[in-house]
Amino acid sequence: METYAASHGKEEVLVTTIGTLKMRLTIGVLLLLSGMWLATPSAAAPTPEDTVKAYLTAMKEQKFDEAYKHISKGMAANKDAEAWGKEYKYIFQTSEMKIFKFEVYAGKIEGETAKVPNILSSQDKFLNQLGADEYELYTLVKEGGEWKIDQQEIVEGSEQSKWFAKKAT
Repeated sequence: METYAASHGKEEVLVTTIGTLKMRLTIGVLLLLSGMWLATPSAAAPTPEDTVKAYLTAMKEQKFDEAYKHISKGMAANKDAEAWGKEYKYIFQTSEMKIFKFEVYAGKIEGETAKVPNILSSQDKFLNQLGADEYELYTLVKEGGEWKIDQQEIVEGSEQSKWFAKKAT
């Protein structure tokens, strides 16, 4: 706060009041800016769909340590990241698995569980030699406040229309 000695008491009060106003205004602007910064959704929690996309991107790129971050303890079968990663590296290598692309659809959340459909375009030398699209359904659970993939299943027949809406051509 700036206070100047002046010959009249009124001038001193006026200078002090202006200094106080400047300080209050500066503090107010700083508080306003800090409030805006705190309210900015810069790091919103990932949705179940975000989690499936991140997992599939990591699997496509064969970054199994990254993929591991998106699976539940149950899906990891009590393996640590290194053991799980080695297992999937072996599976990808021996099956000559390739993920070409994926299309994640809107999921459904019920409490602490979510179901997210996905169409996977991939190929391997054992189960999908022709590279046919696979209609998958991922079940996610909340662990530590984050969505984690807990199960993956293939959706067949009449169940496909329940999860995969027809796209306009």
